[in-house]
Amino acid sequence: MGHSRGGLTSRVHLLSDDRARPLHWLTSPGQRGDSPMFAPVLDGLRIRRRGTGRPRSRPDRVCGDKAYSSRDNRAYARRRGIKAIIAQPDDQRLHRKRRGRACGRPPAFDKAQYRRRNAVERCVNKWKQFRAVAGAGPDRRPADGRLLTRCDKRDYIFNGTLTVTAIVIWLHDTVQEPSEVP
Repeated sequence: MGHSRGGLTSRVHLLSDDRARPLHWLTSPGQRGDSPMFAPVLDGLRIRRRGTGRPRSRPDRVCGDKAYSSRDNRAYARRRGIKAIIAQPDDQRLHRKRRGRACGRPPAFDKAQYRRRNAVERCVNKWKQFRAVAGAGPDRRPADGRLLTRCDKRDYIFNGTLTVTAIVIWLHDTVQEPSEVP
């Protein structure tokens, strides 16, 4: 756990598929930025193949919000052959404009693919349906004394809670509703 403006908090850096299922995540203290966690999260990706062979560790594309926009992250994705669809913040765009031709052209950006970034948000919402994950901050009690949210104090316990929740999400996604019998 780390300190942020809100007190003791932790942050989850998540990689999910297009069906809003968690693939890999890392936790960090609340004050730590998003951008330095881009490469470690991608490095931890391992998806088992149906047949024989090494697990897949390189996605076709990665979509991220403006917090992950940096030259280092884009260069890392380029080295690994991953198409990075990350929006540029206004300050980076203005800085490049101010430098003129010396700064080069803007990075490629596919708006249609960027709209699919909400899969991560949907995955987070699925996680937050579970009470133990919903409260990533300190315990708060209202005036009547009931417990609103719960937070695990240790990182390995919180990761265990996230793992159990991810398993439930994956199992729920694989269960098919019974077909109607005519």
